[in-house]
Amino acid sequence: MALLEIDDLRVSFGGLTALDGATLAVESGRITGLIGPNGAGKTTLFNAITGALRPLSGRVRFADTDVTGWRPERLARAGLARTFQIARGLARMTVLENLMLYGRDQPGESFTGAVLRPRNAREAEEQLRKRAIEVARRLDLLVVGDSCARDISGGQKKLLELGRVLMADPKLVLLDEPVAGVNPTLARRLAAHIRELRGLGLTFLVVEHNMGLVAELCDHVVVLTNGKRLAEGSFAEVRADPRVQLAYMGGQA
Repeated sequence: MALLEIDDLRVSFGGLTALDGATLAVESGRITGLIGPNGAGKTTLFNAITGALRPLSGRVRFADTDVTGWRPERLARAGLARTFQIARGLARMTVLENLMLYGRDQPGESFTGAVLRPRNAREAEEQLRKRAIEVARRLDLLVVGDSCARDISGGQKKLLELGRVLMADPKLVLLDEPVAGVNPTLARRLAAHIRELRGLGLTFLVVEHNMGLVAELCDHVVVLTNGKRLAEGSFAEVRADPRVQLAYMGGQA
């Protein structure tokens, strides 16, 4: 069953067509890879799915609901979250504080909760801290939980980026180049964490240029080129497709 359905999505920037009828489906409980050469439209597709860009036409359906054009915060509340190529976070806040920042339905977000700190707000904050510790432990970040985000390694920042979305209790996570700039050892750990989370019921759509990771991690692969789907199937199937070889390697294919 498809948790996410993208139908004929089109996005243009001036005279440049970035998405030209992109169509794909992400099945629930799977890790789907989205690959393609530079400029294929992968990040633009992520931005259109998650509300950062409004498509000119086409439809995005998530959990049997048309969510086309929804704002990012509304999508996050519905269970659709994403990470970014460049790991984000507030540099002067600790790892645990960064995680707590993304917890859902915080009473402290209201004026009364933030200033007067009634009992329910204090209790909710304590539960939020427990949740942040749980996420940090799962992702091997507890050892740096009290360190400022600016002081942890690049790979740990990537793990923090994943932890950030987990704090929002998503159903579907869009990962934008999760191991870019990460050493091979930590890349394997990240892959192991993603597989473990898939086993717990999460669904993933992953943009990644590391083909070894795609082959190891993804249940299904979609190839995007020139803003539309070129091929899909297992990694072995798309790797053997002459059209995919031509898109990546040009005449040398």
